[in-house]
Amino acid sequence: MSTERSSHPHAAAWHSKPGYASLKRPTDWLPAVRGLRLPLRFPFGAPTWPTSVPRPRKQSDLGVSYDTEWARRYPVRLARAAYTELVTRPVLSAVARPSVAGLDRFENIEGPVIFAANHCSHLDTPLILSVLPDRWRHKLVTLAAADYFFDSRLKAMYFAFSLNAVPIDRVRTNRESAERAERLIAGGWNLLIFPEGGRSPDGWGQEHRGGAAWLASRSGRPVVPVHIKGTGRLWPRKAKRVYTGRTTVTFGAPIAPDPAPRQLVSRLEDAIAVLADEASTDWWSARQRAAAGQTPPLRGPDAAAWRRAWALGPSPKDRARKRSPADEKRWPPKP
Repeated sequence: MSTERSSHPHAAAWHSKPGYASLKRPTDWLPAVRGLRLPLRFPFGAPTWPTSVPRPRKQSDLGVSYDTEWARRYPVRLARAAYTELVTRPVLSAVARPSVAGLDRFENIEGPVIFAANHCSHLDTPLILSVLPDRWRHKLVTLAAADYFFDSRLKAMYFAFSLNAVPIDRVRTNRESAERAERLIAGGWNLLIFPEGGRSPDGWGQEHRGGAAWLASRSGRPVVPVHIKGTGRLWPRKAKRVYTGRTTVTFGAPIAPDPAPRQLVSRLEDAIAVLADEASTDWWSARQRAAAGQTPPLRGPDAAAWRRAWALGPSPKDRARKRSPADEKRWPPKP
């Protein structure tokens, strides 16, 4: 074998190997080229790309583009039903101890429907799934924020499986998200949506967006208002741990779709406010105040932050603080 320098582009790497001149047999070349990646030409390697032509941007399959069709196939639905019965319900029963009211208000209507609820905690979705009757839960899809729940493949797979979540764009109007939701309703799936667009920062309601009202107007399906009380105290936004306590899930009477989505937004927010009043008092008192136009606002009192927090009631954080016997005898008690 000749030791003359070759014109091959990787010849310099071969010549730089120790003992290159002493290599006589073909097998002697193996240590010299070990670890050297030789280019493979098309079709065994990647095709070349003209330098004068810009490369197209690679499309991501996460976020709004994540395909969740696999999560609605029958075997996955069976596995999710088992997960809900064996994991979700026992955990939520131990952590949130929910009480449910108003299930009889929509039991006689035909699906699909759109469940619209207030949103204070990540416990809201599994809590609703744990208390809904099987008839509604087995055909329920959760519309979830694409930028939060579908930003990584592991999170996307978990939430698509456990919550039957579908990504939507909550930052801007996205035609793909809207059309996907319309197809699901047309296919007989119930939707769970949070009109506030995200978790409340302080436990009180936020201004409603028009997503639920727009879907109801487009699909002609009724909206069932839902109020969740207590989850914002058990696992509030930015909290590092989950507390235990009691929660209440109150379902309202279905609201017929309105050709004017803006009016439906206002009606839906008022209906959830009445359910919040019912959860804090009783059904008759809440209806009396609603008839007189005196329902407490869902967004809380217009006051300082400490006053708004005080109006929510005692926090589980206070009960979770451990006190020593010496602290119990002190006056005033140690905070």
